[in-house]
Amino acid sequence: MDSQTSQASQAPRSPSSPHTFQVDLRGLVDLLSHHLYSSPKVYLRELLQNAVDAITARRATEPDAPARVRLYAEGGALRVEDTGVGLTEADVHSLLATIGRSSKRAEGFQEARSDFLGQFGIGLLACFVVAERIRVVSRSALTPGAPPVEWTAADDGSYTVRTLPDAERPEPGTTVHLVARAGAAEWLAPGRVEALARDFGSLLPYDVRVGDEAVTDLPAPWDRPYPGPAARRVALARHCHGLFGFTPLDTIDLSVPLAGVRGVAYVLPSAVSPAQRAGHRVHLKGMLLTERAEQLLPDWAFFVRCVLDTDSLRPTASRESLYEDETLAAVREALGERIRAWLTGLAAGDPERLGAFLSVHHLGVKSLARHDREMLRTMLPWLPFETTDGRLSLEEFAQRHPVVHFTRTVEEYRQVAPIASAQGIGVINGGYTYDSELVQALPSVRPGTQVAELDAETVTAHLDAVDPAEELALSGFLAAARARLDPLGCDVVLRAFHPLSVPALHLDDRDARHEQARADAEERADDLWAGILGSLRGSAPRARLVLNHLNPLVRRISALPDPELIGTATESLYGQALLMAQRPLRPADSALLNRAFIGLLEWATHSEDGQA
Repeated sequence: MDSQTSQASQAPRSPSSPHTFQVDLRGLVDLLSHHLYSSPKVYLRELLQNAVDAITARRATEPDAPARVRLYAEGGALRVEDTGVGLTEADVHSLLATIGRSSKRAEGFQEARSDFLGQFGIGLLACFVVAERIRVVSRSALTPGAPPVEWTAADDGSYTVRTLPDAERPEPGTTVHLVARAGAAEWLAPGRVEALARDFGSLLPYDVRVGDEAVTDLPAPWDRPYPGPAARRVALARHCHGLFGFTPLDTIDLSVPLAGVRGVAYVLPSAVSPAQRAGHRVHLKGMLLTERAEQLLPDWAFFVRCVLDTDSLRPTASRESLYEDETLAAVREALGERIRAWLTGLAAGDPERLGAFLSVHHLGVKSLARHDREMLRTMLPWLPFETTDGRLSLEEFAQRHPVVHFTRTVEEYRQVAPIASAQGIGVINGGYTYDSELVQALPSVRPGTQVAELDAETVTAHLDAVDPAEELALSGFLAAARARLDPLGCDVVLRAFHPLSVPALHLDDRDARHEQARADAEERADDLWAGILGSLRGSAPRARLVLNHLNPLVRRISALPDPELIGTATESLYGQALLMAQRPLRPADSALLNRAFIGLLEWATHSEDGQA
């Protein structure tokens, strides 16, 4: 490196000039309309919000100041007037013309900031979604001598400001004028403006009107006085139908004073999937924030739809959903407690209404009871289950049966339910979601209750044994039957049981099914995998075909002299037992059924030919 280069590298650098970002307002409006906001309709919420915040700011210094917002829509144009705090010319340059700056941070507004709806300073930009130009005429209430000022802005980022004669705006407040851009006239139509104003502003604390029609409807339906509980239920049911389109099964008051939350939860009249995310309506200080709040309640409370007003929850930047923070988590837990208390109250004092609720939403309560011990203790005796005695609560079932037997799968229940019922064994189908877990939890809330899983061994043990002499006489028949089913991994036993119409019963358990699946895989595998699967061979009990010695058909088959025909008939009984249990058939089972059917046809036609 030469000396000249070295000196150049060591020379101090001149400071670079600062630059400011250049904002493409049209691009920003496109970003708002396509990515931040879900619909152009939010422009009206922004206008209402600005008007309400301006009134709130004025009332911070003038408690008796008028509180009116008026909207006039006609001919593709909209005018919004408020009696709020207004703006001076300096305010207009500082606040309206600076993107991202909020009037809520300006001097003179800070003391009332906690009562404002807006927190992000986006303000009038949303109006560019439906209008190419915005005209604002305002007069300050904080500076009485200041003249009215007019601010006119276009969506290309240009704006003009001028002062107006006093006659243009004699009283403090602000008027916003919009003219619809091409293709957006529907959003400024009178009917649409009124509908949006009612939707967004029905719970606002000030006098809001579209023309002469009142928008606000206070107090909120859940806070109004009613002649009695029945009248209140009818009114809230009507309110629910208007908002959500259904008549609720019941209503639950949601009041969390410490979090500034008031509202109601409406219980759905029909079952919904627990995986379905519920949409709730949330108002922030009276203004509708969202009608799709999904994180407001615990996941288990999917059987209700809520509408509430809050002054503590934080909105996201788009003000169309809730910000997930500690406050929202605390409110979610508190609202969950209110719903839990409602369920507990029904269990304690209104079993009829509880039964109506559980007949529809038992799955949601079962989900809750798995994780909440108090709810388990309260609700488990009332929850309905499918049993061999019909659809009963666990309390009713346990009173009838000294041992509460259950199966873990629907297939197992279908196998044993008819036979177990005939033998006087009570069985609960634990194959549905959450059911087996809850049945096993019964002793924790009902001490002394015996709960046992019903398996093939238990069922077989409850069936009557055949007289040893008779079974010995049928040893040839049983040997032929066992030889035919042995390749299928199934044993044959002879018992006497009711009902007489059932010729055979197929019994297995999960271990037997797993072993059978392993054996099937081993048979299909190559030498390497067959060796590996063979090393995993277990000692699980095999499936069994229980033949009913009391059934006339079984007696006739047992008397056949031909071992081959006995085998074919046994295969038929095996296939029929599988079908009765509604079990999925393996390829080997399907082949067996086909073979048995053809074999019986050949035997029948051969017999007829012989007779001929």
